[in-house]
Amino acid sequence: MSEKELGIVGAGTMGSGIAYVAIQHGYSVTMMDRTPELTQRGRAAIERLFATSVQRGNATEEQAQQALSRLTTVTGLRDLAQKPFIIEAVFEEFEVKKEAFQELDGLCPAETILASNTSSIPITNLAATTKRPDRFVGIHFFNPAYAMQLVEVIRGHHSSQETVDAAREVALALGKTPIIVNDGAGFAANRMLAPFLNEAVFMLMEGAATREDIDTAARLGLNHPMGPLALTDLIGLDVVLHVLETLQSQLGDPKYRPAPLLRKMVAAGDLGRKTGRGFFEYPPRG
Repeated sequence: MSEKELGIVGAGTMGSGIAYVAIQHGYSVTMMDRTPELTQRGRAAIERLFATSVQRGNATEEQAQQALSRLTTVTGLRDLAQKPFIIEAVFEEFEVKKEAFQELDGLCPAETILASNTSSIPITNLAATTKRPDRFVGIHFFNPAYAMQLVEVIRGHHSSQETVDAAREVALALGKTPIIVNDGAGFAANRMLAPFLNEAVFMLMEGAATREDIDTAARLGLNHPMGPLALTDLIGLDVVLHVLETLQSQLGDPKYRPAPLLRKMVAAGDLGRKTGRGFFEYPPRG
């Protein structure tokens, strides 16, 4: 793809994180969400990331302002219609994504590529809700998008090679390392990760070890940069629960059964960093 333009649907954690990376790498980005309040919240998150980068000496104030000048926020999908490549990063629910893609499908030219940042929903199922399954692909960034190197490019059943190549090209242009994955439950990383996180929750629930010691075992014994409980807090307990439920539903394997403690904490609203409490406690964002 020659055009350095992206449309992003969703100004939440993932949408704003992807937008931050893209404008850093010279892309002009139009980021859309439903209300001015939501788009402003997303822009503010990006501005905070740049402020931190400047403070640490990783960028100058001039570079930050130049990058921010490439970001436009809007509240309607129609404003994304002329973008050559559009990434959806809305809530991880099939019906929510379906609604966005069907509207985009009717607004965009035939050559526009639609991509989903879903972490678990089959790309083929999403593509089938549009009239362009050959121009539909998965492009799964990991949280936080600005720090995580991996991007999964997921090939749907009808995704053309040209579309897969275009998604891979975008990932490379954003400084990421893409892998190509065939469509399937959990794709590659989450299919391995979700059972690992779930087992850590079972261990805590059963009293096998303290939360600190479980995470220390993973960091020092398995050489992981972060323990599984802290990582679940970072991802969001609700997101991890949804991925496990999706894997169990699609694969029919009881090994993906979510730990009862995980269900209980999600029901209680203890979702991790974003709520200030999960398996660990977090100070309010200041």
